[in-house]
Amino acid sequence: MILKKFYLKCLSHGSYFLADEDSREAAVIDPQRDTGLYEDMIRTGGYRLKYVLETHLHADFVSGHSELASKTGAEIVFGEEAHAEMRHSPVVDGDILRLGRNVEIRVLATPGHTPESVCYLARDLAEPSRPMKLFSGDTVFVGDVGRPDLLGADMPARALASLMYDTLNGKILTLPDETEIYPAHGAGSACGRSLGDAEYTTLAEQKHSNYALQPMDRESFITLITEDQPEAPAYFKEDARINRQGPAVLDAVMAGLRPLKPREFAEAMDEGHAVLDTRGPEDFARGSIHGALDIGLDGQFAGWVGALIPKDASIILIAEEGREEEAALRCARVGFDRLAGYLEGGMDAWKAAGLPVAAYERAGAAELERALQEDADAVVLDVRRPAERQTEFLPGSLHIPLDHLRERARELPKGKSILIHCASGYRSAMAVGVLRQSGFTDVRDVAGGLRLYADQGYEVAIGAPEESEAVSGR
Repeated sequence: MILKKFYLKCLSHGSYFLADEDSREAAVIDPQRDTGLYEDMIRTGGYRLKYVLETHLHADFVSGHSELASKTGAEIVFGEEAHAEMRHSPVVDGDILRLGRNVEIRVLATPGHTPESVCYLARDLAEPSRPMKLFSGDTVFVGDVGRPDLLGADMPARALASLMYDTLNGKILTLPDETEIYPAHGAGSACGRSLGDAEYTTLAEQKHSNYALQPMDRESFITLITEDQPEAPAYFKEDARINRQGPAVLDAVMAGLRPLKPREFAEAMDEGHAVLDTRGPEDFARGSIHGALDIGLDGQFAGWVGALIPKDASIILIAEEGREEEAALRCARVGFDRLAGYLEGGMDAWKAAGLPVAAYERAGAAELERALQEDADAVVLDVRRPAERQTEFLPGSLHIPLDHLRERARELPKGKSILIHCASGYRSAMAVGVLRQSGFTDVRDVAGGLRLYADQGYEVAIGAPEESEAVSGR
């Protein structure tokens, strides 16, 4: 048996290439949308891709299942409850798939994260003493299990949590302790609450360390995995729909990406295209375009694109030279396919054309302290997630999470300067763009965020703020 893991850090996504060494028949499990890495392995290794195995309808990224099938002739496999609309083979609990004579793959129906979730249990028949390998999708992670609350009104979280209880106790925990577990996500994914990172784990390790695999009754389990889940990003439901229908061919999506000269770019803005600056906070502050939103490529880019840009938006990009296609691809990975072009020559060309530039000086820790203690005309805005503010905060600051800032911007006082902080300065620059788009002009953010503020010796309150301060501040 040949097994290789591919890990896409920006989406905390693990996919897998599994093959029979003798026959060279292969399968790809939970592929990312851009499939060139699998195609390269197939070509250089002389493999024949037989299956594209999906553990469920992914919500956090667009899958490469249709892309791989169209290029290789492989068979797409889903659990029958997925009701996938592209050509595929539905499987049920107990079905057996084979790669050559030596690799047996048993389907385990494992509803809980979603109703259609399945896991694939692979066994090397040539070496039966080797541990079986469980490709667990979003059912079991390192240190966690898949969250059951992503379907909203389509299926209550408590009902899915009850199914997950049966899945874990009736399927997963009955496997041998030495079974190796290969999940679809690691730390940073929004598909669970407290995921860890590891190349793989074992069932024995998870029995010992995973809070959700400890002995407990059904009601305790349901309460445990439904309470205090973070809010699901807004784009999740749409990506699950795309994966059920089958996404557009990626080459066709990328063909829409064309260079736009500065005047063409300005005209596209006037036509209503959304401007996405992907260079990062420092470059954004030094000079960007009025109305642009900053989401730096060197961070959790895809998730914030999904959270902050309307799904139907047509996007034009500002990027570092040579990274234009990377930026477009990373948008497409989460289903943002309407890519109308990028600024040719970047901001240097824009400035050379004499077009207006929006710039500001980022604040430091000392200025943040003055705004909190002395400046009655300043408002300090915390845009971190609620769970972060429950552990440490700045007394006197307001709190609106970044992914709700656009809809709640009206809660901010008019006529005051707004100083924004997050944990490190990555999200606060995004918030500057959001508030500018909402009509605020005197807006800056804090370089280095709360980490730098604490590192320079300023006092940060530990614990949760009082209820009256938790949302609206002073």
